[in-house]
Amino acid sequence: MKTYIEERAIEVAKFMIGSNATVRETAKKFGISKSTVHKDITDHMQRIDPDLALEVRKVLEVNKAERHIRGGLATREKYLHRMK
Repeated sequence: MKTYIEERAIEVAKFMIGSNATVRETAKKFGISKSTVHKDITDHMQRIDPDLALEVRKVLEVNKAERHIRGGLATREKYLHRMK
């Protein structure tokens, strides 16, 4: 694997762990696609640093468990702004 991919994967993983960011937020921050972020933190990190991969997996699981709440809040905000 190319070293820049390894470096990016580590940087992405550390960012997600440090800020509890979602895949979408991380992709926007680094200017890469959500697919690339996901590939970096699932496949590449497992080969590069399994311990770091485990930590970032925990963040992914929390985000997955909370996504329905965030979606509901976003919908609520959307309709509150329409009423004004």
